[in-house]
Amino acid sequence: MLTAFVLINTLPNHIGNVAQEIANIPNVVEVYSITGEHDLMAIIRLENHDQLDDAIPGQLAKIQGIQRTNTVIAFRRYSAKDLESAWDIGVA
Repeated sequence: MLTAFVLINTLPNHIGNVAQEIANIPNVVEVYSITGEHDLMAIIRLENHDQLDDAIPGQLAKIQGIQRTNTVIAFRRYSAKDLESAWDIGVA
């Protein structure tokens, strides 16, 4: 399973509409309005890298009101439980 975080810049006053359209794209699991340089962040979960082409430039980037996207792909997921167990066995 592949997880991608897509940072999105929108035109002014388009955040809500863009977020709703993104949320309707298959494999988008969450959409957040965020602070800082970007307006929105979408979390996408896919089976493989080939699906990125359809999900991001093929669908998400075509939504009216999006100015720019920046995609970050996760290598590994850590949870509090994972980190706790690492400390328990002496891994730093």
